[in-house]
Amino acid sequence: MKFINTIKNIWKIEELKNRILVTLGLLLVYRFGAQVVLPGIDAEQLSNLATQTDGGLLGLLNAFTGGAFSNASVFALGIMPYISASIVVQLMGIAIPYLQKLQKEGESGRKKINQITRWLTIAITLVQGPGYIYNLFATLPSEAFMLGDNLTFVISSVIILTTGTIFAMWLGEKITDKGIGNGISLLIMVGIIATLPQAFIQEFASRVFESNGGLVMILIELVIWFAIIMASVMLVMAVRQIPVQYARRTASGGYEKNVFGSRQYIPLKLNASGVMPIIFAQAIMFIPVAVAGLSDSDAAQGVTAAFQNIFGFWYNLVFALLIIIFTYFYTAITVPTNKMADDLKRSGGFIPGIRPGSETGDYLDRIMSQITLPGSVFLALIAVFPAIVVQLLGVQQNWALFFGGTSLLIMVGVAIDTMQQVNSYLLNRHYDGLMKTGKNRKAVA
Repeated sequence: MKFINTIKNIWKIEELKNRILVTLGLLLVYRFGAQVVLPGIDAEQLSNLATQTDGGLLGLLNAFTGGAFSNASVFALGIMPYISASIVVQLMGIAIPYLQKLQKEGESGRKKINQITRWLTIAITLVQGPGYIYNLFATLPSEAFMLGDNLTFVISSVIILTTGTIFAMWLGEKITDKGIGNGISLLIMVGIIATLPQAFIQEFASRVFESNGGLVMILIELVIWFAIIMASVMLVMAVRQIPVQYARRTASGGYEKNVFGSRQYIPLKLNASGVMPIIFAQAIMFIPVAVAGLSDSDAAQGVTAAFQNIFGFWYNLVFALLIIIFTYFYTAITVPTNKMADDLKRSGGFIPGIRPGSETGDYLDRIMSQITLPGSVFLALIAVFPAIVVQLLGVQQNWALFFGGTSLLIMVGVAIDTMQQVNSYLLNRHYDGLMKTGKNRKAVA
């Protein structure tokens, strides 16, 4: 009943209802575009491409695009070039003074950074587009290209892929502005969820109809899946609260009074870096395959085989170590403890037992290092958990991707963020209702 009443309350708030409808409408447009095949390609000849993206790194990319990659869709590259551009701009902000200056300029600087990210997205798409088209040439039979595999087809297809990525980026920004939640993250989440039913049906058919464990194994898998989701929620929500004491603050409520000893907390997240370490690590994992592909030696072929199998031991061992390293690296970038200490000192606050200034910065840095270690290990464990369920339970690879890794963490993080935004609307509405039902003050003569 409480859930039904919450839905009714959401529907009563006109602004929130409109934002949800806009979000659903734009997401529907994105999913429709993911089914539109590039002009000149026979959709009935795409079975080889679907087989190529069944598991492995390409399977992971296909999951992020909601199947658009294997459909040779106009949205085949999805929103991933924009994600790559955002990561590059964020890393460049560490070393380039101009970007550092823009980051400190507030809203105007953020708009300029967004514009730089958009142009970089176009550049990345223009590089990835030809690579995707030539992969189609190598994968699909010649009769799949109804207009031929000539230069004209390549140029037109690259333009369409670039336009599709720009349009997907525009949809994400419109969802953020006019809808609810973070638009770019929602596009990725919807793409991931779109492949979930098919993956589960394949796993169900394998277990039940092929006598591979039956309904008991399906039930066990669902219980494990629910447990790992709960663990991911705890990882996303977990914080370490650092008590802060304010020696003297002035509060105004028709008159002024001094409040001594007001205590608040600095929330330091256990996983301050989110899914970025996994994304960084996965990008690095492409390098050994690319380098080994330049050689025909047996050792190079062994490296290629080991790092192309995302469910293999060596891939996941290196993957987990990279995640732990990148978690420390990205946390150091996104959590400026020295700036937090300076801001705290200027506002008249201090941590009990710690001197304001540099000692506070060192203390916060030490605490972040202590909580980042278990956070990074937990993150690495969730990231490699799909390989664990494949090896121990024999789960099919497409279904195993939802037992951890980037897919699950993105779904959990985006769902929590969206629910928090909806909840804020409900709380604000409730506050307005209290104000409207309150007693009116009598006019003073």
